[in-house]
Amino acid sequence: MQIEISTRHGNLQPGQSQYLHDKADKLVKYFDRLMSVEVAVDHGKHSWLVEIRASAEHKHDFFAKEEGPTPEAAMDSCVHKVEEQLRRYKDKVQHHKGETSLGGEPE
Repeated sequence: MQIEISTRHGNLQPGQSQYLHDKADKLVKYFDRLMSVEVAVDHGKHSWLVEIRASAEHKHDFFAKEEGPTPEAAMDSCVHKVEEQLRRYKDKVQHHKGETSLGGEPE
């Protein structure tokens, strides 16, 4: 999986950049068909904005944007949103065949 981290305004410390990379790398455990993850970091006046775009096979993209006091805090919130999207998508893909309705057996 390819991980790209870019900053729009401001700079990240090497430790911060490594933290963001490690967090993005953990998204594979929720959906192993991810092809790339792009992380965009923007430093505002008093906060940090983090955007994540995760691209999976078959042209499925997952996107989240979150703001926080530090890039790490914004990344944690943003990763949580993408994890939820990946879980829902994986569940939908795995259980799309042979699913019976909850209403009971037709008579």
